[in-house]
Amino acid sequence: MNLRKYFSKMRGTTRGSPPRVSNEEILWSWLGSFLGIAAVAWVSQLFFEGLDRSLMIGSFGASAVLVYGAARSPLAQPRNLIGGHVLCAIVGVLCWKLLNQHMWLAESVAVATSIAVMHATRTLHPPGGATALIAVIGSPAIHKLGFLYVIFPATVGPLILLAVGLLVNNIPASRRYPEIWF
Repeated sequence: MNLRKYFSKMRGTTRGSPPRVSNEEILWSWLGSFLGIAAVAWVSQLFFEGLDRSLMIGSFGASAVLVYGAARSPLAQPRNLIGGHVLCAIVGVLCWKLLNQHMWLAESVAVATSIAVMHATRTLHPPGGATALIAVIGSPAIHKLGFLYVIFPATVGPLILLAVGLLVNNIPASRRYPEIWF
């Protein structure tokens, strides 16, 4: 391979910055993400307070960006949102259980395998990689959940985000969610 050609690909293109979205789009994205994350946090507090469990994991912040800020993206669609988190949670728990004596290996296998599984199942959702990684690097409380992690938080949380996305993203005439279900 020609090294000059290889490195020239790293310059990017001359297309410039992405266009600015309207203030209305910013408002709806803010409102949707606020309500979505608030709903997950509220359900978590309602049902898990005092149990050393949480329905909230960091990867849901990234899911909120997609579902409410880029609702038309293929990566934000229900199949990807739910499937990505669920499949990656399974991969992450398996990697923790099988490889936790070698954390560097468990972490890297969890993320890499999650990407491969999401590609193979057409459920690519970038926050899913974080869901798998959290299953490996999470607290003892996360590890104690084992495969229950797949249900709480990795299935219930995205279902709440989806429900709020369906409600909020379809209020303005300029938005529609989802583009596709399956």
